[in-house]
Amino acid sequence: MASTNQERPGLIARIKTYGELVMFSHTLFSLPFALIALLIAADGLPSARLLFWILVCLFAGRNGANAINRLIDQRFDALNPRTQSRHMPRGIVKPYEVLLITGFCYALFVFGAYQINTLCFYLSPIALGLFTLYSFTKRFTWLCHIVLGITCAGAPVGAWLAVTGRFDWVPLLLGAVVTFWVGGFDIIYGTQDIDFDRKQGLFSIPARFGLSGALWIARSLHFMMVILLVIIGLITQLSVIYGIGVAICALLLLVEHGIIDPGHRLKMNYAAYHINQVISTMLLIATTIDIFI
Repeated sequence: MASTNQERPGLIARIKTYGELVMFSHTLFSLPFALIALLIAADGLPSARLLFWILVCLFAGRNGANAINRLIDQRFDALNPRTQSRHMPRGIVKPYEVLLITGFCYALFVFGAYQINTLCFYLSPIALGLFTLYSFTKRFTWLCHIVLGITCAGAPVGAWLAVTGRFDWVPLLLGAVVTFWVGGFDIIYGTQDIDFDRKQGLFSIPARFGLSGALWIARSLHFMMVILLVIIGLITQLSVIYGIGVAICALLLLVEHGIIDPGHRLKMNYAAYHINQVISTMLLIATTIDIFI
């Protein structure tokens, strides 16, 4: 019994480490938009079984993608002063562990898609390909931020397909919203690495267009995001509650762009992560209230 009790803290600590590795807490980025697509498609909630398997795919896909990203980027993470404290550069997590995590998550994603419907199952390899491709894009294109956005856009599109089994304009517009949103705040986050990316020959919008140019591109992407959110509200005939949620999100985006300071780590974390988690959550709350009231 004593031996078992001693092993438990180690297991719990390891699970916590793996959660930190894949940044599990950042699931709030794409999950709300997937739930928004799900709620609109079902005009409420789908069956408990379908909801379960959609959530399984969302968590498995997102965490598998983050795990493989850490493995593929480990060499650059070890060279970049901003990322040298991550788990792989410090040797806390071994490459074979990351491969096991990725393999498990990818397999679970495909199995979950199979449980949902045939279309989702057939499309699952494309999703896995995007999850993996993104990690290589900084090596050959400054459009890497947009590729990340497109990859994350699979969450609302996939949720819609899970509920309806067919494509429509609304999920494609929601996918575009996520693409512009994620691409914009990833550009903001990437401004911290302008000098490093240029030195290492890596591609990014900040490295290509400089700080000022990159921030203008990020602003443009977020402006288009808000416009599309308004269009979605009109197409789906959501009410003023949804509109208030969009307005709050627009104000939060203004705050986000107002506090950007590439030399201040805490401000950048708030601008690129914390505020955007509030944005997606706020939009989900407004949409949920609108649909159910």
